[in-house]
Amino acid sequence: MAGPSRVGTPDDAPFSLPDPAMNSPEPAEALEPALRVLRHTFGYPSFRGEQAAVVEHVLGGGDALVLMPTGGGKSLCFQIPALLREGCAIVVSPLIALMQDQVQSLRQLGLRAAFLNSTLTQEEAFEVERKLRQDELDLLYVAPERLLTGRFQAMLEQVRIALFAIDEAHCVSQWGHDFRPEYIQLSVLHERFPGIPRIALTATADASTRAEIVERLALQEARIFIASFDRPNIRYTVVEKDNPRKQLLKFIRTHHDGDAGIVYCLSRKRVEETANFLRTEGIQALPYHAGLGPDVRAENQDRFVRGDGIVMVATVAFGMGIDKPDVRFVAHLDLPKSLEAYYQETGRAGRDGLPSNAWMAYGLQDLVMQREMIEQSQAPEEIKRIERRKLDSLLGYCEAPACRREVLLRYFGEESTPCGNCDMCLSPPDTFDATDPARQVLSAIYRSGQRYGAAHIIDIVLGKATAKITERGHEKLSTFGIGKALSSPQWGSLLRQLVAQGMLGVNEFGGLMLLDTCRPLLRGETSFAARRVREATRAAASVRREIEIASDEARALWAALRQCRRDLAEEQNVPAYMIFGDATLKQMLDVRPTSLEAMHELHGVGDRKLDAYGMPFLQVILQHQKNQN
Repeated sequence: MAGPSRVGTPDDAPFSLPDPAMNSPEPAEALEPALRVLRHTFGYPSFRGEQAAVVEHVLGGGDALVLMPTGGGKSLCFQIPALLREGCAIVVSPLIALMQDQVQSLRQLGLRAAFLNSTLTQEEAFEVERKLRQDELDLLYVAPERLLTGRFQAMLEQVRIALFAIDEAHCVSQWGHDFRPEYIQLSVLHERFPGIPRIALTATADASTRAEIVERLALQEARIFIASFDRPNIRYTVVEKDNPRKQLLKFIRTHHDGDAGIVYCLSRKRVEETANFLRTEGIQALPYHAGLGPDVRAENQDRFVRGDGIVMVATVAFGMGIDKPDVRFVAHLDLPKSLEAYYQETGRAGRDGLPSNAWMAYGLQDLVMQREMIEQSQAPEEIKRIERRKLDSLLGYCEAPACRREVLLRYFGEESTPCGNCDMCLSPPDTFDATDPARQVLSAIYRSGQRYGAAHIIDIVLGKATAKITERGHEKLSTFGIGKALSSPQWGSLLRQLVAQGMLGVNEFGGLMLLDTCRPLLRGETSFAARRVREATRAAASVRREIEIASDEARALWAALRQCRRDLAEEQNVPAYMIFGDATLKQMLDVRPTSLEAMHELHGVGDRKLDAYGMPFLQVILQHQKNQN
């Protein structure tokens, strides 16, 4: 049986103070060993939510499908059974960076963990295989491609296996945003190793994706555990595009100066332009996309993970393998592909449970581009239909006049009440009777032939005689200049709302066209209320209030604790968060422990971390108190 003194990954450990109402009831006798491991290894006094039930189920040999939000403690659900069951846990992980980061964290803190991937030399790979055969590993991370080889499966038949953990299980979905074809073949684990428990885990799966995971992985007999998808520490904000790079700059400088963050862009060109722009404005920004050489990508990712205050500007190629817990914001300069993709990407902020921002700038042109990408793809019509539906759901989220969190959680089948912590709750939108303007713009679209994009239609209703307008004779339309009472941004917002309400469609060339649902409005049988365009003055109010330091004295200690962490990280050649996360440091600042016993009571300080790092931090606190006397 594996030894008890092990440490899990920072990503999924419950860094924030758990709400007592969220803790599971006192565990049954069978869970007492798991509780001891949780306390002495991971540094937490109790399980949260569904963790205890999952651990008990897998310890008993049952299969499980686990859906938990990022930072909700998914890894603990298989790490603790891996330590308590006989043999080695085989963890299927889709990205090299993901498995390396987790294994580095586990090894650095004493757990018998390893990975097998293409970064190892032949000699290093043989050594890992030797340890596996001789029962010297508790967890082994592998890519699905390697696991599916006959040689590797033959080796597995010769060793004791505690369990199979399939991480990022949503990769099995053919219409998902991170589809990996190799994942479809992982049902072989059920066929070749029927007596070994399997646990599939993901933070992102709607009902259809969950059904596909069950089918593809042969998990029909598995127990399904679904935790709340809510990430209450994240503030969601959507702003209307108006010079988006400058909007992004203002957002970062106002709310996240010096913080680590991720900015997602749709194209490589936009990534480079945005990173260059931020650098010229004095922000440490790095680009990341598939067009960069592997050495450059690896170097930039390493700088981001290890550094403080780095902003990574990236395509969606970046992020799945990043366990950095202190990312304070995720920004989107382009519309993501779906609410699943948006949820997962924004979930990379605030893994440590501290306040964080999810900020997105959005315009109708984003919708046009995404629709074009769908129509021009080689996917079957069935997949295109699903992608269109997902895009419509995302558009509904962007244009909803109600709480963002309610809309987002409802998409994943979860009901909630207004959160009080999104732009719609903090600054409720003003509405006005837009029945006449809506009919005017619908008429302009119809009379101009239902083939032009939003900018051209807005020029018509505003009476702008551009070259394109006069070339097509649209200055002679009865709707030309009919809408001067509204501003161009308000017309743009109105058009997006009409699309979101299903009254307007977008053709494959980006042209707006009338749908049947707009007929009652055109006939005067119904009215239409629209949101007013406004400056989101409170929409992204500072979310750093819980980690701001109240006094100069406290700021001095906070700086000293962070410097201690930085020194230890450099000495160990690991990212700083692998020593202690921000949430644990904040507890040190608040509690001011004066003994190792008191420090052991802090969340995230297990036996091994206490032995390795407790004294240096304790000395910092005691020296600070001495200086204050």
